[in-house]
Amino acid sequence: MSRYRHIVLFWLKDASPAGIAEAREKLLSLQGRIPGLVSLEAEPDAERSERSCDLCLDTLFDSKAALDAYRTHPAHLPVIAYMKEHAAKSCTADYPVR
Repeated sequence: MSRYRHIVLFWLKDASPAGIAEAREKLLSLQGRIPGLVSLEAEPDAERSERSCDLCLDTLFDSKAALDAYRTHPAHLPVIAYMKEHAAKSCTADYPVR
C-alpha cells in the first residue's frame, strides 16, 4: 500500500499577511484530527512572484483510502467551506509516493 500526497495551492481573496495567517491556521487545525494523515504543512509562498500562489497545503496520507476518507471527514468539511469562501482560486495535485 502506497502513501499518497495531496497538495493544494490557494490564491486568496485577502492575500494580506493577516488573511494568509488566518487561512493557514484553519488548515493547520486539521493536524491530529484526521485518521491516516501522516503530515500536514501549510505555508505561504516565500517568493511572492507574479506566478506564486498565496498559500500551499502539503499533506501526506498513509494510503489512498485515508486520502479518500479525508475528503468527507467531519473535521475537514468546515475547512473546505472556509477555503471555498476565502480563496479566489485553487488547484490540487494528488499522487502516490514512490
